[in-house]
Amino acid sequence: MISPVLFETLPTANGKQFAVATLNEEKTLNSLSIEMVDLLSAQLLQWQDDDQIVAVMLQGAGQKAFCAGGDVQKLYRSAVENPGGPCQYAEDFFGREYALDYLIHDYKKPMLCWGHGIVMGGGLGLMAGCRHRIVTEKTRMAMPEITIALFPDVGGSWFLNRAPGRTGLYLALTAGSMNATDCLFVGYGDHFVEHERKESVIQQLLALDWSANSESNSAAIDTLLSAVSADSEAAKPAANIEPHFDIIQQLTDYDNLSDIVDAIKNYQSDDKWLNKGAAALAHGSALSACNIYQALQQAKSMTLAEVFQFELILGTNIVRHPEFAEGVRALLIDKDQQPRWLFDTVNDVPSSLLEQMITPPWDTNPLANL
Repeated sequence: MISPVLFETLPTANGKQFAVATLNEEKTLNSLSIEMVDLLSAQLLQWQDDDQIVAVMLQGAGQKAFCAGGDVQKLYRSAVENPGGPCQYAEDFFGREYALDYLIHDYKKPMLCWGHGIVMGGGLGLMAGCRHRIVTEKTRMAMPEITIALFPDVGGSWFLNRAPGRTGLYLALTAGSMNATDCLFVGYGDHFVEHERKESVIQQLLALDWSANSESNSAAIDTLLSAVSADSEAAKPAANIEPHFDIIQQLTDYDNLSDIVDAIKNYQSDDKWLNKGAAALAHGSALSACNIYQALQQAKSMTLAEVFQFELILGTNIVRHPEFAEGVRALLIDKDQQPRWLFDTVNDVPSSLLEQMITPPWDTNPLANL
């Protein structure tokens, strides 16, 4: 059996080792399973403690995706086989995935992510914590959880709140698609490099004069990538988000979710990107929209560790609720695109249910020791 995650180390010019982890499930667009999360976690911890390893790069197998997210069909099976919960596989997956994401955010050595192709959901969770995030002409990034009644987890409550203005809220509610230029604008990418330059970049990385100091090594990586980015400038795609920034602020400039949803859905425009977002919100789960809004509100004052602990509470309660299974059924199982949501509008969602969603379902949070 070929491993779902491949690991290798490449010798540098000055005798150190540059480590590479490759998500190796090309047929599922490198979607994450518990096995993949566990393999990555164990290897990253080992590399972090190995003095010979100077940096780590994450990449995806194939040309289509870095990582399209978690393996939602496995989460669906866990939910439908255990109505009301506990949904052991799904809940274990969330806990281990978030712990991995936190490890990446807190990693003691430079981490690069080659974010080529699709980067969605759990893929963005992996990429967001990396110190050096590379986007290409084919990068397509999104947090489309509203379409399946989930919410942008994997630290989304942290990094969406840190996007310019209220862009993060808008992207979460509308499953907004980002290209490389958008990723750079909102802060989810650091360098734009044409994908055809990848092997050249790796060879230049191996040729760096690596030291024992991670900060110095990070600075050297940034200098190299900035130079390569300058050579790729002409290939950058046209922006979607920055030209619409003022409109996004206008549509989200209300103190309650209902008015925000109405403003987005009712905005009259012939702009394809805005209209696609409005349609996604209109077709998505009202319960999910409420959970997205309350998650971003709650997380504003939290530390990163507290965000992951909070997201595990919300994710666990969501997967135990029938709305999630229905969303996955309509989009990915039966593929009829006709989800039978429990609530027609965000105003129909009971406040008692929203409170229940953020109430811990256990005595001790599994991520209490982050």
